[in-house]
Amino acid sequence: MSGPSLRKLDAHQSIHEGAVTEGKELLDMLVKLYKDDQHQYAQTVAKVLVEHWETRTIAHADSEEEGFYVDLLNKNPNLKDSLTMLKRDHDLLRILVTDVKDMLKNEGLTEEVIDHFKAILIVLDIHNHDEEILLS
Repeated sequence: MSGPSLRKLDAHQSIHEGAVTEGKELLDMLVKLYKDDQHQYAQTVAKVLVEHWETRTIAHADSEEEGFYVDLLNKNPNLKDSLTMLKRDHDLLRILVTDVKDMLKNEGLTEEVIDHFKAILIVLDIHNHDEEILLS
């Protein structure tokens, strides 16, 4: 089951905001290190950023899908299409994170990895906005 903070707009927004803010800060650090040719440190930050998305965002998505979305759907079956789209956003985030992990393992840190990290932020921005509208 999902916690009560998922059901309250302000608390839910805080969860989203915290994860996105931390992710942006780590990505900014990663980009700076990469551009400054400090690739060893950048590689470390990339691994931390992957862990961040897994523990903060993917875990949050799992929790939403296991309880919160089920509860919303039970209360209002008309939300099925909206919830399906939000779940697809979660799937896209999982795909992007998995791709980043594979690229880091096989090719190391590249511009493409950084682009994938940026894509995660874009998908999250759209997803969080849509989800918060659903909660309001």
